[in-house]
Amino acid sequence: MQPRVLVVDDEPGVRKALQRGLRAEGMDVVTAADGPSALRLAQTGSFDVLLLDIMLPGLSGYRVLQQLRAEGVTTPVLLVSAKDGEIDQADGLDLGADGYLVKPFSFVVLVAQVRAVLRRGESARGTTTLRVGDLVVDRGRRAVHWRDEPVPLSPREFALLDVLVGRAGTVVTKDELLRAVWGDEQAATRNVVEVYVGYVRRKLDAVGAGDIVRTVRGHGYLASVGPG
Repeated sequence: MQPRVLVVDDEPGVRKALQRGLRAEGMDVVTAADGPSALRLAQTGSFDVLLLDIMLPGLSGYRVLQQLRAEGVTTPVLLVSAKDGEIDQADGLDLGADGYLVKPFSFVVLVAQVRAVLRRGESARGTTTLRVGDLVVDRGRRAVHWRDEPVPLSPREFALLDVLVGRAGTVVTKDELLRAVWGDEQAATRNVVEVYVGYVRRKLDAVGAGDIVRTVRGHGYLASVGPG
């Protein structure tokens, strides 16, 4: 599975450039333009690394990072800032950042740092698994199994199922899925969520797990075993 990266920057040009570049490096990229959106997305725990600008509308990158760590979200975070002072960097690292990049930065260096934190996080993520009945979502390996049979999913399909299983027993709305899986990508709509839920259901149904993900009419989707 492709590494999943959340890029947070309030400059559209920067977001698009990083999205294009990281996708060319084989990564699945979701973007956000402000602090509150970044926090909501990162709280899902469905990303492998966050590229987090410090100066953001609504909530600074420092505060986003602080809140994530306070809630026990251990996703690696690379802070990005125009500030190059030692105190600024020390503050970010003290809050739990895994690295600090100063603008303007070399894209080659950025990719190297991203790959470095991905490597460091592999062993920790390898033990993170989610279960709903006999369905197992292995976040470390980005793999899904039903009674030991693999369920092949695309990166986007995996991200969607990861959110639903991560909140098993709770109804997740289309808007929540849209934010968690697609971020602020303008091309994505609520109809896209329906389409991808359909993709996931068909693949689950093919292995006998078609009842795991259900529609709760007028509300959203639910991952559970038994009546829901």
